[in-house]
Amino acid sequence: MTAHLLSLDHLVISARTLDEGTQYVAETLGVAPAGGGAHPLMRTHNRLLNLWGGVYLEVIAIDPQAAEPVDGAVPRTRLFALDDPATQARLEKGPYLSHWVARVDRPKQLAAWQAQYPQRIAPIVPMTRGDFSWGLSVPDDGAFPAWQGAGDGVLPSLIQWDTAQHPSTALPETDIALKALKAVHPQADAIAAQLHWLGAAHLISLEPTEDAAALVAEFETPEGLRTLK
Repeated sequence: MTAHLLSLDHLVISARTLDEGTQYVAETLGVAPAGGGAHPLMRTHNRLLNLWGGVYLEVIAIDPQAAEPVDGAVPRTRLFALDDPATQARLEKGPYLSHWVARVDRPKQLAAWQAQYPQRIAPIVPMTRGDFSWGLSVPDDGAFPAWQGAGDGVLPSLIQWDTAQHPSTALPETDIALKALKAVHPQADAIAAQLHWLGAAHLISLEPTEDAAALVAEFETPEGLRTLK
């Protein structure tokens, strides 16, 4: 188990389009995500919503305007399983809370940690969006992180920011706070073991289920408790 506890960085709402994801969040929380930008490497784009405590919410979708690779190069598989037919079929039913990302703060070096434990942490991919740059753990196949065959978005991706400014400091303030992040998973024991090893078990409440894995986030808003799932 790592001696360094991780921090919650952001939550991920996957959507077929940014407009659909934005509408879902706005109707639920009362505030629409905005700003954001494009991720050229992954051919995705996003919009963001600030939350209390240095955490934010990301709506992400495939970017239809992304440039295709030149000279016949094979494009990289998009992150967060957006290229997976099962994910795309689910998105036909509407946006959903698909994933979450935990932050590795310095002086711990995410790339060095991954190199030491490549069987537990996916390769670290350098990414950019506008003035921001960071390293993110992304499996080569674009799937969600997994341990002993269990994942499904319940295990977090890991991020380390290379820029001094965090996106939450550049976003408009809101009166919305994350109250709780919860998950159910049919292989809860494997998920729990990896969460403890990562130092992220304190960030999420996990329960076993005989049904499909799922994430739920509860928020305190000026209009009361609201839930994204």
